[in-house]
Amino acid sequence: MAPPAGVSPAAANGRLADRWRRLNGPQRIAGVDLARGLAVIGMLAAHLLWIEEFDFADAATWVAVVEGRSSILFATLAGVSIGLVTGGRAPLPAPALRIARGRLAVRAGALWLIGVWLIATGVPVYVILPAYAVLFLLALPFLRLGARSLFLIAAAAALVMPFVQVLLDELPVWDTTGGQLLSVATGWHYPFPVWIAFVLGGLGVARAGITRLRVQLGILSAGTALALLGYGLDGVSGGDAASGVVSYAAAVWTADPHSSGVLEVIGSGGFALAVIGACLLACRTVATWVVLPLRAVGAMPLTAYTAQLLVWAIAAAAVLGDTGNLSGFRDLQPFWPMTVTIVLACTAWALLVGRGPLEWAVDRIARLMVRPSIG
Repeated sequence: MAPPAGVSPAAANGRLADRWRRLNGPQRIAGVDLARGLAVIGMLAAHLLWIEEFDFADAATWVAVVEGRSSILFATLAGVSIGLVTGGRAPLPAPALRIARGRLAVRAGALWLIGVWLIATGVPVYVILPAYAVLFLLALPFLRLGARSLFLIAAAAALVMPFVQVLLDELPVWDTTGGQLLSVATGWHYPFPVWIAFVLGGLGVARAGITRLRVQLGILSAGTALALLGYGLDGVSGGDAASGVVSYAAAVWTADPHSSGVLEVIGSGGFALAVIGACLLACRTVATWVVLPLRAVGAMPLTAYTAQLLVWAIAAAAVLGDTGNLSGFRDLQPFWPMTVTIVLACTAWALLVGRGPLEWAVDRIARLMVRPSIG
């Protein structure tokens, strides 16, 4: 293909090489991008597919693994991203960390506005971006902490907050108009009192030194052990918050998706860590080139997530005349067309243009609003 008019072949090749380095260079962690890409595809599947209850003996039901776990993987990766932009293994020096905090706060505001805009489309999903924004803000006071402290706080939140969450969910305020607005504004379907555990766990992973082989193996091992513990306890105890049992103990002691039960936090939090560890290790091999399209999606998750909901709203309005008709839209079998289109579009954008458009815009706004002090 010839380069655009007025652009020399050398310049075109140089631009393509620059985009290639941006996606594959040392400034990006390929395994993190892969994990983000998988989280995006998982949320697409959770939104667009008819999913039966998981049965290990029936491989046809294994797609149910995306239920709840994709969003928890997203939240854990949010913590990883926060950790990476604030210094990685060692927190930034105080002046730089203040700037980073300010920019993260601005990004949180931008995410919240985008989330509210997506909710206004009427697409019948629980948009995660308002919860993301709240979690970004809640993570700010913890940025100076090291990996050990972060893991301990995350563990404490994981073990304690599910017991509190059940009580919070029963407050009468949620039945009022104000309470319903508060639920939407804070993304209460992904309740921050519990979900901060996932963000702090991801932040701890970044502070531990996520590029080190020993850490990557540790993430995979610890995550697998936690997943086996959480799901194993759920299996032997028979906990099931969706079974109609409304006791306090049943609501807390469950690994059901989106229950925020203590066993879900342990099991699905461990699953998220295991996926991140596996992706980091896979991208140490030639597999990193095989999964490049998924990494491209993971390099622009906000764009990919927003695009799928906007395309959904437009298509549902045009075909069904109702953006809120979930059953009707799923019956159109949109998962594979939307997924393939998003993967191809993100890959082409990453290689030909560079940074995702929403990622660029949010970062640009944050940098314009929070500038380094001079002198």
